[in-house]
Amino acid sequence: MKTVLLLAGMIWGLASTAMAKDIKDVGESKYELSVGDLTMVVDAAHGGKVLSFKHKDAEVISQSRWPESFGSTFWTSPQKEWNWPPVPEYDKNAYVVELDDAKLTLTSEVSEKMKFRIRKEFAVSHADNSFVVTYSIINEDDKERTVAPWEITRVPNDGLIFFDAKMEDITPAGLMPFQPNFGIVWYSADATQENRKINADGKGWLAHFANGLLMVKQFQDLDKSQPAPGESEIQVYVNRGKSFIELESQGAYQKLQPGEKLTWSVKWLLTTVDATLEPSEKLLQEVRKTLKK
Repeated sequence: MKTVLLLAGMIWGLASTAMAKDIKDVGESKYELSVGDLTMVVDAAHGGKVLSFKHKDAEVISQSRWPESFGSTFWTSPQKEWNWPPVPEYDKNAYVVELDDAKLTLTSEVSEKMKFRIRKEFAVSHADNSFVVTYSIINEDDKERTVAPWEITRVPNDGLIFFDAKMEDITPAGLMPFQPNFGIVWYSADATQENRKINADGKGWLAHFANGLLMVKQFQDLDKSQPAPGESEIQVYVNRGKSFIELESQGAYQKLQPGEKLTWSVKWLLTTVDATLEPSEKLLQEVRKTLKK
């Protein structure tokens, strides 16, 4: 099998790789990763989803039990190729588990419709107390396919969402009340009776701050030509009412020959910050400090 992309600089140095005690089987096909004050729980039996991401006892991702409203999942992009609902082999069915001293590896079935197989590798970095999730999309078709990776993380509808972009790079313009401050864009969670989604060209990170906890996702910075048609590097979806928000990031759209795969990594970081729930230089500096670790 040939790998057509291994993101330069994005497979972060895991010089102090996970030891067996950092990743453990906690029963019912669930696995827990831990480092410092952080834990992550992954459910191999139900789509390989991330069910929990905590600092001590404080949860940051949605715990709703309604379908498609909780945890963190992974899809192929563009969405127009499968529309809705999510492809079950990727999003809901059981994944095959491999666990060793360095990582937890989950592998999906091949989608009958899409002809891709998904692989997720979860590892711990002691260098900066983070988790690194490396996704692979494997072309199991007998012909060339073009695809992009797409991570979707649901959080409660509260707090601030911010990332490095210009207001003119957020579309549709005016759909959500983003505001420019300190050279980046900020969105304070709000509620309406409609579903809303924006696309944006960012700079390889996306942050969420609520209840004194700052979650930062780091991924490949794309130029405007690299996302899948109709998609983008950063997306934010707000469900109607005061229910949940999706923090979404995508990798580059690329061709895969039969048997080839692409790989794409997202670093998950979480830290406490004593700050008010409003745009601030302090929050932005904390993100920049976190990304440099």
